[in-house]
Amino acid sequence: MTTHLALLRGINVSGHNMIKMEALKTTLEAIGFQNVQTYIQSGNVFVDTEEESPAKVGFLIKQEIFKVLGHEVPIVVIAKEDLEACFKNNPFLKEKDIDIKKLYVAFISTTLQSTSMNDLKISQFKPDEASIDASRIFIKYAVGAGKTRFDQKYIEKKLNVTATIRNWNTVTQLLQLYEER
Repeated sequence: MTTHLALLRGINVSGHNMIKMEALKTTLEAIGFQNVQTYIQSGNVFVDTEEESPAKVGFLIKQEIFKVLGHEVPIVVIAKEDLEACFKNNPFLKEKDIDIKKLYVAFISTTLQSTSMNDLKISQFKPDEASIDASRIFIKYAVGAGKTRFDQKYIEKKLNVTATIRNWNTVTQLLQLYEER
């Protein structure tokens, strides 16, 4: 069995794509996923399956959500190693007196190229900062996620990818849940 973490983008935000986590759990169990566990209402769901391919797991979840719950939901599936890399590679964690509440991670559907940082044109969003690491973008918002244009929609448009952003507290909790499984 392989444990996968599916990060659903854009559900239960501002009244759009409302999905109850219990309904999501039941839906995924019905197609054979085991040990289905959700975390908070924003669409973080662990599943165990014989399927090893994260892309296939994401496709199956996306397809079933559309079929049963009627929502077209972009999904990024990550492994425990992806979360561990967040702690190891986040350059902002090394800063003295860092405000953890301003740290976020954008999980991307594909590995980014070294030129991707240029494509993002992050300098136009100063004092917000970002750093790319494989299929993650570490973000430090100067004021907060709700007051910037450097968001998941911008990242998706500029890089032609699926992206979903989680705050640092959620990333920390998801790794803890992975370790408890």
